Amino acid sequence: MEHNLSKHISGKFNQDLENVRNHVLAMGGLVEQQLNSALDAVSANDSEQARQVEKDDYKVNAMEVSIDEECTRIIAKRQPAASDLRLVVAIAKTIADLERIGDEARRIAQVALDSFSKEQQDLLVMIDNMGRQVSKMLHDVLDAFARMDVEAAFKVHKEDAKVDREYEALIRQIMTYMMEDPRSIPKIMALVWSVRSLERIGDRCQNIAEYVIYFVKGKDIRHISQEDIEKDILKL
Repeated sequence: MEHNLSKHISGKFNQDLENVRNHVLAMGGLVEQQLNSALDAVSANDSEQARQVEKDDYKVNAMEVSIDEECTRIIAKRQPAASDLRLVVAIAKTIADLERIGDEARRIAQVALDSFSKEQQDLLVMIDNMGRQVSKMLHDVLDAFARMDVEAAFKVHKEDAKVDREYEALIRQIMTYMMEDPRSIPKIMALVWSVRSLERIGDRCQNIAEYVIYFVKGKDIRHISQEDIEKDILKL
């Protein structure tokens, strides 16, 4: 269900909060672009595109600092309470997770700086499949944040379990490959770290989904089972 922000934002600083929220969405769009560029670089073994992802990481970092300063100014100047304060808290936490997703995208891009044998390309294809799944999670959770839609956020929250299963399956396959060809271990470890980065991005998307639910429902759902979230908090 989409949440009507105007019901929860005091008129006198509505514009301040709307501006900072728009800046979060711009940062989210940049991070999403970084992740997709990193996946494209790995898929095409494009070292130039990979280096561009690394170079552009500073933009994400600068946006985090800028938005964090905006949040500090809003708290100091407006002293928000209730849902206004929850929105500022949700924004501050969201940008921290987005910055870390940007870091993980940079690590994934580094895989494209190496070359892989034909047999190892099969592993890259599987990593790309997982990467596209995680990229969709990021896109969907940013959309949920834009609309403060708790049902959409909860759907993303549940998706993380699939990503975790995919991660475990991929790690098993990579380990099997390394055992069959021990000489490949140094190079294949880069793939292990990229899969780990994708799993972490899934976790970060789940976190952002939790912040949306926290803002709308006023409930911290960390460490609560999905069944209880659905039944007691969202009442779906």
